[in-house]
Amino acid sequence: MRPIALAVALTVAATAGAVFAVTEAARIPVVWAGAVATVVVAALVAEVVRRGRALRHAHADHARRQAALERRLAEHDDETVRFAKELMPAAIKRLRSGESPAEVIRDVVDADEQYRDLPHAQRQLLRTVLEIIDLEEARRESAQRAFVNIARRVQAIVHQQSSELRQMEEDHGRNPEVFDDLLRIDHGTALIGRLADSISVLGGARPSRQWPRAVPLFSVLRGAMSRILEYRRVDLHSIAKVAIIGTAVEPLIHACAELLDNATRYSPPQTRVHVTAVEVQTGIAIEIEDGGVSLSEEARNRAENMLLQAQAGIDLNELGDTPRLGMAVVGRLSQMYNLQVSLRQSAYGGVRAVLIVPRDIVTTGPAPGIAHGIGASAVPRGGKSSGMTPEEARAPQRKPRPAAVPQAAPTPPPAPAPAPRPVAMPRSAMEEDVPVVTEWTENGLPQRRSRGRAPLGSHNLPAQERQAAAEAAAAAAAEAEAAGRPRKEEPEPGIWLEAFTKAANGVPLDPPAETDGPPTRAADGNMDSTWDKGDLK
Repeated sequence: MRPIALAVALTVAATAGAVFAVTEAARIPVVWAGAVATVVVAALVAEVVRRGRALRHAHADHARRQAALERRLAEHDDETVRFAKELMPAAIKRLRSGESPAEVIRDVVDADEQYRDLPHAQRQLLRTVLEIIDLEEARRESAQRAFVNIARRVQAIVHQQSSELRQMEEDHGRNPEVFDDLLRIDHGTALIGRLADSISVLGGARPSRQWPRAVPLFSVLRGAMSRILEYRRVDLHSIAKVAIIGTAVEPLIHACAELLDNATRYSPPQTRVHVTAVEVQTGIAIEIEDGGVSLSEEARNRAENMLLQAQAGIDLNELGDTPRLGMAVVGRLSQMYNLQVSLRQSAYGGVRAVLIVPRDIVTTGPAPGIAHGIGASAVPRGGKSSGMTPEEARAPQRKPRPAAVPQAAPTPPPAPAPAPRPVAMPRSAMEEDVPVVTEWTENGLPQRRSRGRAPLGSHNLPAQERQAAAEAAAAAAAEAEAAGRPRKEEPEPGIWLEAFTKAANGVPLDPPAETDGPPTRAADGNMDSTWDKGDLK
């Protein structure tokens, strides 16, 4: 009311001043005009005041509404954040544990008071997301199972081919050219098997082969070398004299093979790859150093991130068009068997990969197993022969030897019978530098011979043994002549390899049958080169 009173007072004062200023005849019109002006001004001021008050009320109401909207937006943001960071991860975790989308909503949303009043839109959104994830997980698992099944088929074929190659290596061991080719084919088969194992491991399965007995760490590393292409460039130094339990042999071989393959693949061909294995507080540290280009900080972080992603579970669809399986496979094996892998700069300017083997898979007890060379043998995982030794598992595949034909005619006094074949005790795996030969005893069971380092051929035998062999050959010829028919004995399969390993280990040889002539020095040299090509250095 104060603005109205002020306006009326000003108008009345102006009217009074005008009345006193005009003549007496004009005062009455001025008074009427002043009265009308006073009423109009009072009405205008009253309307302005009313509208101002209404405007203030409108502003206040707008402010209240804006504050309410802001509170609702803040609450909605909080609900969205809780939905995204708490509810959705918990629901996805339950979904991946094996529950269906309906079970997840019932157990996570409806059973919790804090999410029971979840808006319908968010509830529907959660259901849709869970159904999509469930469908994608089913497709991914189906694809992984398909990859694993394909890899298992390849592994079965590779295992069968390896067994047949072992048989052919024993049967054709006397022919160095054929034996050299067989060793190269055997090596290529091992590379194919490693690739199939890599696909299987990335699919979530475990390595296909299993070793029923503990294997020395040196033999494990040699087995890893046999599964890479450039194995001649790998040098083993200071290998701890421990063994790996049978269940962890194949994973460790595969992980070391992948690291060795990376080291040889990404370093100049004239450089060497150095491998050491020493005991540390947490187990055994296997260090693989190459002389290639050192990893930048970005590349090292990328490789370590790949290892972490593989440990968490890698999707085969994320490998890309040109997948790099090495680090992904090592990461998966590390997660399965509690291995630790780290990449650092090498002292040779390249990369040093350190693989920590935990103590729970390391043993210092007897380790009769062999993971490298021709004598190495593993059985398929889950096969019928899982309860037998590798030799017994392979025994039914061996063809029986034909029995000797007795002599019908009387013979002159026989030469002294050769002593029974002594069974050579297996030496340490650190000394095994040539393949193991599998022989067959009279009972039909296989018998492994130890390895040695010696030139091939009979020229390494002592003079008395050569003389005894010549006498035995002459006696055999006399017997055949007395019987009225010439006797020509075919050399038994693997006799050349048998003579080699006997000479290498100092075991007396059986008197050999007479042949067309002794092997020449040139042939012996070819045999030496054959081993250089076929066996690991």
